[in-house]
Amino acid sequence: MAAVVLVHGIWNLISGLAPQEAAAVKSSEYRETLRQGLMAAQLPHVPVPDIAMAYYAHVLTNAPLEEQAGGHADRLEDLSYEQLLEAWEWLLLAGVPEPTEAQAGWLAPVRLAVGWLAHEHPGTNGLTARARRSLMDVVERMVVAMIRDTDSYVSRPERRRAARAIVAETIREIQPQVVVAHSLGSVVAWEALHAYPELEVELLVTVGSPLGLPGLARKLEPEPIDGHGRRPAGVRQWVNIADAGDLVALPPELGGMFPVDTHAVTDTGILGFHSLKGYLANGLTAAAMAPYLS
Repeated sequence: MAAVVLVHGIWNLISGLAPQEAAAVKSSEYRETLRQGLMAAQLPHVPVPDIAMAYYAHVLTNAPLEEQAGGHADRLEDLSYEQLLEAWEWLLLAGVPEPTEAQAGWLAPVRLAVGWLAHEHPGTNGLTARARRSLMDVVERMVVAMIRDTDSYVSRPERRRAARAIVAETIREIQPQVVVAHSLGSVVAWEALHAYPELEVELLVTVGSPLGLPGLARKLEPEPIDGHGRRPAGVRQWVNIADAGDLVALPPELGGMFPVDTHAVTDTGILGFHSLKGYLANGLTAAAMAPYLS
């Protein structure tokens, strides 16, 4: 049977479980989600592959396993000046308006930008006031989680090596036909496949990928040359899929920086809230994978 390796993004840390147990839980959960995607693509004859999650969330946190509960709410006040600046550059790509007055710091404009996305973005038309408040909270938490986890990955060499090694070992052990890498996981997978060029993958699918974000692209290993990043040597085909409203997948076509064979845009819901489940359950993602699953 064909096999697929998933590389998760933000919001995947499971408290109270050892990494191997967390990976098994995620693998089972997402296998059922992919089944839904194949049905949505009207491909019920395509066998649902074995799924293995390359689970690395535990290496990006300082907390021991028994303390990795998600009780702390992610807030903009938790970010440093430099992280707020990165968040501002990112939100500009999402279309937020420039402030009309000079700012002494970045917290205020970033908070205003988050509010704009929840209240003024065309994709929020028709929402109730309560729904907009809830959406603003989700956007804030997502911005903080993405900035925090990305910084934890790119600024800590030992964590970076550990995450890449986990992805590489999972691919080496499973020998999948397809690797699906989501969100920050697309960065980890791209770097891992470069760091371990002996690994071969028939199809790399990046979904909700921030690889094209200028602030992040400058920190990639290997760093893009003259604005162009290389395809990992062992990757034969590369498909990139972005939700039209996914605030992390900016620019949707990775800014034209990478040699992707096929770019596709889909719709998984309001403002594309960036879930791997949303992408896997989507018929477009399943259809891209299907030729490699039979």
